[in-house]
Amino acid sequence: MAPRGRAELPPPQPPPPPPQQVWLWPGKMLAMGALAGFWVLSLLTYGYLSWGQGLEDEEEGSLRVQAGERPEPSTTATSQPHLIFILADDQGFRDVGYHGSEIKTPTLDKLAAEGVKLENYYVQPICTPSRSQFITGKYQIHTGLQHSIIRPTQPNCLPLDNATLPQKLKEVGYSTHMVGKWHLGFYKKECMPTKRGFDTFFGSLLGSGDYYTHYKCDSPGMCGYDLYENDHAAWDYDNGLYSTQMYTQRVQQILASHNPAKPIFLYIAYQAVHSPLQAPGRYFEHYRSIININRRRYAAMLSCLDEAINNVTLALKAYGFYNNSIIIYSSDNGGQPMAGGSNWPLRGSKGTYWEGGIRAVGFVHSPLLKNKGTVCKELVHITDWYPTLISLAEGQIDEDIQLDGYDIWETISEGLRSPRVDILHNIDPIYTKAKNGSLAAGYGIWNTAIQSAIRVQHWKLLTGNPGYSDWVPPQSFSNLGPNRWHNERITLSTGKSIWLFNITADPYERVDLSSRYPGIVKKLLRRLSQFNKTAVPVRYPPKDPRSNPRLNGGVWGPWYKEENKKKKASKSKAEKKKKKSKTKKKRPKARSSPNCYSGIIPG
Repeated sequence: MAPRGRAELPPPQPPPPPPQQVWLWPGKMLAMGALAGFWVLSLLTYGYLSWGQGLEDEEEGSLRVQAGERPEPSTTATSQPHLIFILADDQGFRDVGYHGSEIKTPTLDKLAAEGVKLENYYVQPICTPSRSQFITGKYQIHTGLQHSIIRPTQPNCLPLDNATLPQKLKEVGYSTHMVGKWHLGFYKKECMPTKRGFDTFFGSLLGSGDYYTHYKCDSPGMCGYDLYENDHAAWDYDNGLYSTQMYTQRVQQILASHNPAKPIFLYIAYQAVHSPLQAPGRYFEHYRSIININRRRYAAMLSCLDEAINNVTLALKAYGFYNNSIIIYSSDNGGQPMAGGSNWPLRGSKGTYWEGGIRAVGFVHSPLLKNKGTVCKELVHITDWYPTLISLAEGQIDEDIQLDGYDIWETISEGLRSPRVDILHNIDPIYTKAKNGSLAAGYGIWNTAIQSAIRVQHWKLLTGNPGYSDWVPPQSFSNLGPNRWHNERITLSTGKSIWLFNITADPYERVDLSSRYPGIVKKLLRRLSQFNKTAVPVRYPPKDPRSNPRLNGGVWGPWYKEENKKKKASKSKAEKKKKKSKTKKKRPKARSSPNCYSGIIPG
């Protein structure tokens, strides 16, 4: 592995330590005793394990067991750890119990408290970029996915010349399985998850859809079914089961059928808590006091997700994987306040390069950690999982592959300093330009009309249009309505196209220091310019009408037929050759002049 260069800047004065928030979920001790008598065993094809956070749901046909009922094998045959990566969708920075949320997340709180909390952890502000960087270890400027997301109607996908994480893990004997949301393109079969390194895939191809029907409309008249089993539509599962529970059951089935003596990689990309805001009725019970309907629905969805993750953890224990497993939990981007999410006290939201869009909930839980029950404040980015997991799996990364991620296992497990000192959040040359940005505003180094953001040590620089920049406090979700938080709103100064913050001292981005430290601004602009020289062209093609599910059996799926293109090309070449032959017979003298064919286009 050859990580790209880094910039060194003098550190500012150390900031005062931030206040720590402690939130406890007291219901476990009382609820466990009260509900113990109601737990029953009902064996289905594959069970559904639960902590008993609510009454039994007969529609699920749940298998409810307590942790520890089934003994764990004391040893395993593999030295390679089982790797479990759980990716939540649109979970806000505040939306976990240990960050002070009113939403109850006892599973996440417990796993994080017993593991390592990542409190300086960054992802991308929207779905596709985070997923692409996780699976390749590369910034999006190095895969051509700098702009927006991959739309379902676009002939676009994660470039095929990138070796993916599951492909590298398969090289060293891992069984690789993906359950959940793909969102890395599917316009041709080569783009599908099973062609990118996964032995099995069960989930959705698009960015969102109905949690029960698994249908998605991208626009009027462009609607289709979006649930796949490997490379085919999973019509057998069109039975109205809520996706969070359905995906969890599939994970349990995979674990039940796999030999724990052989290493497994499980990528569980839940649809929750992305819109549409849907959840089974029983999860609303604890949140009747939340008046804002979007927040209440979001809270119910997150509670269901929390229970699902507990069920996954119990399955790891029940089937003999846990003692040799590494569980990584991450959100893919910040929350969307209009859809119930909260990033308070961070600024901004999903889709922006303010901290609220890119600073994520994340932790690592594993019996293999050397320092458990700790907090990691070292700089960590989603690209770091690629080299870290390959290293843990005893795999190899070719020296000529230029990765943007770093192996940060010792940073997490032992508390060592992170090898990472900078993060390129992105450079998007297509995004709407800042009206008042210019090369002159960027000291002749960088055109500040371009949307970009970079972090180097304590400093963060933004240029162009960073996106929605409000701070949205918890009161915005109360019956006080939006007027309560309008005091927090700001209007970007006229002519403003560049911002500088000391994120360590000012994580909430309240004090712009760009005019106070022009020297630091110039250094970061130069670093942006250096990154930009390594960027590949943006891949963002126009929509293809052949993508319409109506033309593909009512299903979203691959529509680009490579074989048809080749047949047409072969036929075209044959026709051209035939017409050339006829032309030669009609005008044989033309051969005497080397210029006679220069302007002829046969056929």
